[in-house]
Amino acid sequence: MKRTPLFLLIVLLSTSAKAQDKVVPLKWGDMEHWTVRHIKESKIIGGKTKTIYILGPSDTLGIDAPKAYDPKGRTQWGVSNAYANIMGVSKAACTTRPERRGNGWCARLETKMEEICVVGLVDIHACISGTLFLGQTLEPVRSVNDPYSKTNMGIPFTGKPKALMLDIKTLVSDSKKVTKASGMKTSEIDGHDEPEICVFLQQRWEDENGNIHAKRIGTLRQRFPKSTSEWKNDHQIPIHYGDITHRSDFEPYQGLFRAEESYKALNSKGKMVTINEMAWGNADDTPTHIMIIIKSGCYPAFQGTVGNTIWVDNIRLVY
Repeated sequence: MKRTPLFLLIVLLSTSAKAQDKVVPLKWGDMEHWTVRHIKESKIIGGKTKTIYILGPSDTLGIDAPKAYDPKGRTQWGVSNAYANIMGVSKAACTTRPERRGNGWCARLETKMEEICVVGLVDIHACISGTLFLGQTLEPVRSVNDPYSKTNMGIPFTGKPKALMLDIKTLVSDSKKVTKASGMKTSEIDGHDEPEICVFLQQRWEDENGNIHAKRIGTLRQRFPKSTSEWKNDHQIPIHYGDITHRSDFEPYQGLFRAEESYKALNSKGKMVTINEMAWGNADDTPTHIMIIIKSGCYPAFQGTVGNTIWVDNIRLVY
């Protein structure tokens, strides 16, 4: 019997393993379809008509009186774009939008400074990172307080993918200062803001008081410290299961949610409550929900470096 050389056997096994990978595109993740909204802002701040976007079915909503958008049954994606009504002043913010890529489209997520300035009445500045996530934004936004109270994070999901795959490009500032702006004051802190991609697989449950608790089953959290002028196609990021704190490549920011990351979700009573990550799950546990978050910055809400940008396309899960 003719023996196969060891190195050739390894190559064949590796090729066979890759051939067995199942790549599953996420609905609307090819960035080819967007819902376009035209929001007329209040006359007191200029009365301009702003265009904002939602990743989902192709549609254009007319220029009517500003109103909230309900994504149920339309799309599982939420974005940082939103219609706000603060102290009776209608405002639209757009930090995530489609951009041409060859003959198709990609998503451009950019950190921007949004302002509501009315002499003698309101002077609010908000630093907003471009964000794309699984879940929904609840409109209208009424305040810059408790920023996660309007983002219902995560969707039901029981799969256990081994990686996230997508096309990606970044523009990252070298600045060592991060802007904080969430109201009347703007300041700077020392730090370096970086785009990041997260996948959190959780096993959630709700107690008798409506509080949501969770165990972290799977984790992916990668930051991008430098600009990449060319697209990285089919970029794969592995998802690690169980307690990852003992891995040699573990970073503290990859751990369970911190106090400043008070992500929230709708409970069975229709109330937004904090997702309390209680502990690490086991690698063989089955998740109940998945959170995918792609952001132009890695700092908490209303903190970031203006101009930081991440482009993404063709979001897929690998099994």
